[in-house]
Amino acid sequence: MMKIVIIKLGALGDVARTLPVLPAIKEKYPNSEVYWITKQNALGIFEANPYVKEVFALPFHTGERFDILYNFDIDKEATKLAGEIKADKKYGFYSDGDYPAAFNTGAEYYLNTLFDDDLKKSNRKTYQEMMFSAAELPWKKQFCPIYLSEKDKRYAADFIKDNNLNTENLIGIHIGSSPRWPSKAWHESELKKFIIKAKEKGYEILLFGGPDEKEKHGRISKEMQAKGIRIYANNPKNTLKEFSALVSICKKIICSDSLALHISLSLKKPVIGLFFCTSPDEIEGYGILKKIVSPMLEQFFPERMDEYSEELTKSISAEEVLKSLNG
Repeated sequence: MMKIVIIKLGALGDVARTLPVLPAIKEKYPNSEVYWITKQNALGIFEANPYVKEVFALPFHTGERFDILYNFDIDKEATKLAGEIKADKKYGFYSDGDYPAAFNTGAEYYLNTLFDDDLKKSNRKTYQEMMFSAAELPWKKQFCPIYLSEKDKRYAADFIKDNNLNTENLIGIHIGSSPRWPSKAWHESELKKFIIKAKEKGYEILLFGGPDEKEKHGRISKEMQAKGIRIYANNPKNTLKEFSALVSICKKIICSDSLALHISLSLKKPVIGLFFCTSPDEIEGYGILKKIVSPMLEQFFPERMDEYSEELTKSISAEEVLKSLNG
């Protein structure tokens, strides 16, 4: 029995969109056991996943030897670990002093996109394509879901019951994004316009957010209530699986390039993705993602991705998103 270990620590969305390597690895190496090393907050992503023998949260220490190691992360913590773990073959990234380096030729392209803005702009490969190349696995648009347990499904059912919620025309809107890219999130003024227009069309609205969006959640809900408009909201303290369970009850999700997008795709939930300052080409949509790209994207991607621009966050209108929703 081959023993294979995967390292992917990074952002939760990146962990979720790396999952498709699992069925590809099992197809290539059917007589194998696959182990995954990640961070504590990502463990829920792997619950009930049949492709993984065991998931380890950092810190990880073992003297055990593996047949193959795949490291899909360029962060120093991951690349250092990739160098320390014993394996007969290694793919992906390791640490060369203070810089990430590629174990193999297939991993070099993705690494180059991170340091070459011209290549980043011209790149048309999805993240999954680049990770499959790093692993030297054939890319066939493999898919791997996040699995919801009966407990998760009950949580969603209770939410529907407690709110007397009709899910027939329920639209989920994720209002946040990583603070690393402050212009990723849709401007609040356009978001509120959309809610009003969508409610007029007969849609129900469920706002999604995490702890960072708690204040914004409350503010929008109060403003809508003052206008006589009822909307719903998730608990900002939801676990990852509770969040995912509520995503699963929506007919469609509207969000920026964020964790919500990758969770929605992992649940095969139709998504309208808003791209303001990150590459729409790097996102594999699996035929269920409708991409709306800001006309200002090229002014900010990739050199100015870390800047905040109010004009940029307003550059996708409520009318455009509503039209896409109805389309």
